[in-house]
Amino acid sequence: MTSLLVQAFIYLCAAVIMVPLAKRLGLGSVLGYLIAGVIIGPVTGLVGQEATTIQHFAEFGVVMMLFLVGLELEASALWKMRHRLLGLGGLQLLLTTVAISGIALLLGQNWTISLTIGLIFSLSSTAIVLQTFNEKGLTKTDGGSSAFSVLLFQDIAVIPMLALLPLLALPELQAAAANLVNTAAQHEELSLVADLPAWAAAIVVLATVIGLVASGHYFSGPLFRFVAKAELPEVFTATALMLVVGIAALMNLVGLSPALGTFLAGVVLASSEFRHQLEADIEPFKGLLLGLFFITVGAAINVEILNNNLAIIVGLTLGLMLLKALVLFLLAIVFKIRGSDRWLFFLSLAQAGEFGLVLLSYAITEHILPESLAQMLSIVVALSMFLTPVLFIIFDKVILPRFKQKGDNREADKIDEKGSVIIAGIGRFGQIVNRLLIANNIPTVVLDYKISQIDRMRKVNVKSFYGDASRPDLLHTAGIEDARLVVVAIDDGARAVQMVEHIKLTHPHVQVLARGYDRGHVFELKEAGADYVISEMYNSALTLGGEALVRMGIDPDKAEQLKNKYSEVEKQHFDALFHSWRDEGESFGFDEHFLKLFMKIEEELIISMKKES
Repeated sequence: MTSLLVQAFIYLCAAVIMVPLAKRLGLGSVLGYLIAGVIIGPVTGLVGQEATTIQHFAEFGVVMMLFLVGLELEASALWKMRHRLLGLGGLQLLLTTVAISGIALLLGQNWTISLTIGLIFSLSSTAIVLQTFNEKGLTKTDGGSSAFSVLLFQDIAVIPMLALLPLLALPELQAAAANLVNTAAQHEELSLVADLPAWAAAIVVLATVIGLVASGHYFSGPLFRFVAKAELPEVFTATALMLVVGIAALMNLVGLSPALGTFLAGVVLASSEFRHQLEADIEPFKGLLLGLFFITVGAAINVEILNNNLAIIVGLTLGLMLLKALVLFLLAIVFKIRGSDRWLFFLSLAQAGEFGLVLLSYAITEHILPESLAQMLSIVVALSMFLTPVLFIIFDKVILPRFKQKGDNREADKIDEKGSVIIAGIGRFGQIVNRLLIANNIPTVVLDYKISQIDRMRKVNVKSFYGDASRPDLLHTAGIEDARLVVVAIDDGARAVQMVEHIKLTHPHVQVLARGYDRGHVFELKEAGADYVISEMYNSALTLGGEALVRMGIDPDKAEQLKNKYSEVEKQHFDALFHSWRDEGESFGFDEHFLKLFMKIEEELIISMKKES
């Protein structure tokens, strides 16, 4: 137990020191994680063989990432991107595989090994590229969306690759492994299709996928509503993790990629009202596991193999990245990706990927590649991933400034969320605000923590999402960076104040309009930094008071003048009352000075009313 805690401390310490340092130097978090892994592994030897074991666990971060990617894509969005998904992604995989396999044949490898190497090296790093895109705000650029199409196709292609690779097994490696069958059987993973004929395995796989889609569509909603009614955030987080872990395990049982299974589940849940809450709950685990994965990539580099084959490994790495970049560059021309987006497209995808490491391990298990060759190729994959953040730095510091000087600023035109409004709370107050905005073609993202309220809104076709809007991570997934306004209309007064403080501190460009319950709450929201605050009851009480005057015999026009005068006096003295509430005494509150000032204003109000009469 002690050694486990020490190892965990080493990994966390390396990340805590190197990642902020790398970010400060403009290197990005991914390169920081990789450097941390190299330091605690090959350089200092603080961690050893357990890095490879931890890497298999940390690969679950990739699974979670693809689940979150799926949550961002509704089926209609996938259909819209089908041309680039199949055309751009399919051609990249085909051309890269053919080119690399051909070179491997020329270097003396047989055709099965050459094809295996081509398939493995054709994949790029979804984890590094999407993580970097998110950090740098490149996801919605033309180059970013094109790269995403290629990555998505590659991730889907992993499934047929896993089915194809066993057919390429080398007879001599199978014979050498025959003596170890009994030992290996003790460690064989559970499988529902291992002993089935091909046709039966296909039926099981198809039924599993159909069942997953149907369950996500029909049963996920009732499940999440049941959990949400408990109003325990930790239980909802546990449910989200249960969903992802369960789907990943199910995909493994039927021989499919866990990453693709969770991606499919994410797409199914993309239109759910629980989408934003799921994103917020999974995001921290995804980030931590991805960071751990990158550290293990650096830590698992075999120094002995690297030293003995340094020139070959460096040459293979640079040759691989150059070849992939060339193929991607040609595809960018064919698909009319222009300007800085073209550079972003082929530079971002020039590396090998984490699924390549998975396939290499699988290739050893299935006796497709000799272990010595596979270990060398794994270092090539890791080294290419290590160099990818450097390519992003070149894009940021060298390529992008040149195009901006030429006026190529198309990236800014891709921000399709600009001008949106986030409404926190869809109760009686938030509903009116939301309806007014929607009726005037202003898009909104509605969040509410009460599942019953969400259900009522969806019955009248008001799309709203379940989640605690006061959580910073949920605001991030709802698009706070691109929003112009946030309307705070949640029921919890203290959380409303905390939410306003957070938004104005971290996103000062966003205007905050807030609803207060009473005068004290209005002052608290004003102090927190809200740009505009209104008391929930003020206008309705003023309207009802005017109606009372009319029914007591006062002329309607005169009653309207009296209402306007009352409102005018209130506005004139609001600042004085606010400053008295804020500045007098050791703490905020309604002290003696405030009460005296309030009574004085009341006297002035009576005098003003008499003058109007």
